[in-house]
Amino acid sequence: MIQSANPPNLAFPQEDWIARWQRIARRIRVPLGFLTAALYLFELVRHPAHPAAVAWSLVLVVPGLWLRAYASGYVKKNRELTMTGPYAHTRNPLYLGSMLIAAGFAVALLSWPVALVLALGFTAIYVPVIASEERFLRATFSGFDDYCQRVPRLIPRLSPARQPDGKDSKQGTGAFSFSLYIQHREYNAGIGAALLYLSLLLLRPLLAAFVNLPQ
Repeated sequence: MIQSANPPNLAFPQEDWIARWQRIARRIRVPLGFLTAALYLFELVRHPAHPAAVAWSLVLVVPGLWLRAYASGYVKKNRELTMTGPYAHTRNPLYLGSMLIAAGFAVALLSWPVALVLALGFTAIYVPVIASEERFLRATFSGFDDYCQRVPRLIPRLSPARQPDGKDSKQGTGAFSFSLYIQHREYNAGIGAALLYLSLLLLRPLLAAFVNLPQ
């Protein structure tokens, strides 16, 4: 969703599982990212990437990058409830794009350990984050419940949801904005993906020039 990257701290009577687990998720997100990167590099050093698998990974990575770029040009964090563009198909196109990218790189390496860590990591991080963001959006935008009834949380609907009549000023109606894409720095996802593909293609040959690697 990422319609609010950092929702304000709203005052709730009690801290429930969402608030508790989101606090834990914030603490483990960076260490989990380093763990995943280290495991990815370890698996890459342990066995070479298969060219066919790398090629097939593009079937997931490219749509994931496109979806994130497309969504970033629509969302106006904390200002509007975005319901157009990819947000007319799924409420969380940015997260869905990230999942496609991660799945693609797991395919590229053909590594079950990497796939398992990625799956557990996405579940541990995104479940509380999505729940927290939905709570914030529900409290902030009066049309959010109606939006939820028309648009799935993650798995996209094929046809775009029709926009409700009489939208208020806080409901997004615009088209894709390249300035929003730049503002959200979504190009970093493409740069990161390119660096990962370079590591898949070049890391082992470079290391092999200095040490003996398993075949």
